[in-house]
Amino acid sequence: MQQRFLGKTGLKVSELCLGTMTFSREADEQTSHRLLDRFVEAGGTFIDTADVYSTGASEETVGRWLKRQTRDDLVIATKVRFPMGDGPNQVGLSRKHILAGVEASLKRLQTDYLDLYQVHCWDARTPLEETLSTLDTLVRYTGVSNFTGWQLQKAIDLSRQHGFEVFSCLQPQYNLLCRSTEWDLLAVCENEGLGVIPWSPLRGGWLSGKFRRGMDQPLAGSRIEKAEEQGWGESWSNYNNEHTWGVLDALFEVAEQSGKSPSQVALNWLLCQPAVTSPILGVRTLEQLEDNLGATGWTLGHGQLERLNTASAQPAPYPHDFIADAQQRR
Repeated sequence: MQQRFLGKTGLKVSELCLGTMTFSREADEQTSHRLLDRFVEAGGTFIDTADVYSTGASEETVGRWLKRQTRDDLVIATKVRFPMGDGPNQVGLSRKHILAGVEASLKRLQTDYLDLYQVHCWDARTPLEETLSTLDTLVRYTGVSNFTGWQLQKAIDLSRQHGFEVFSCLQPQYNLLCRSTEWDLLAVCENEGLGVIPWSPLRGGWLSGKFRRGMDQPLAGSRIEKAEEQGWGESWSNYNNEHTWGVLDALFEVAEQSGKSPSQVALNWLLCQPAVTSPILGVRTLEQLEDNLGATGWTLGHGQLERLNTASAQPAPYPHDFIADAQQRR
């Protein structure tokens, strides 16, 4: 597995990142540790977690595994923002909650330092300057997830204005079924030199190869079935439409042409995007991880990329459509 620089920093991370949201939820500790072992064996160095994943249990699982590793060989990332208790200050991006969050994450991860600390989502109730100034001296690198384009640009501008450390990366949803990330967020990242580490690169399983045109309900026991029950974004109701089936038609077509699995093609498509540093894998089993690891070491052809790009393209909203049309009239 190759190593890539995270944005314009000097930090190198593996081209695939292992996400741990499934740890202590869909994957027990023994399975989680096997997944971590196999990922590192394959050359992976980048591991992403969050305090809110299973209310800290994911970090604890990683921490018990981390004690047996050479710490400096790994890049450990975690996040802060969402509720970690019922108290009024146990949520958000205030100085108090961030400082408490860092201390708690360090303890759960059983490490002396965090490589990358990310704000998990925008917090409209806390002044951005308070958040940025608190992050400035805490960790080695900082990042952000689930911001809009203007929120990300404002954070970057304020950091430069006050001499704070600027975000090194963005963790957005980005995949063949969610390309709206390209309209503003990726443009900011490319212009400002932030790395992009997409979450849900297979959109909860929709791009894994398990779903094909003609199906009339989600697979029993799948994440999509659970998403339908829980009202999650990747639910069957949200994606059972012609656009999705058209993307999947193209995905299976390219997979057959290239001799790769659909999930490997979907991940490789992301790796071919110029702004992307490292897609975050969300796996429950060793079988899923082995398949995902096969996304590296090869590259989709130009025609295959065009087929996927065309099938997954969506009409741009205003003002993007208006500006594009105006540019063509020059």
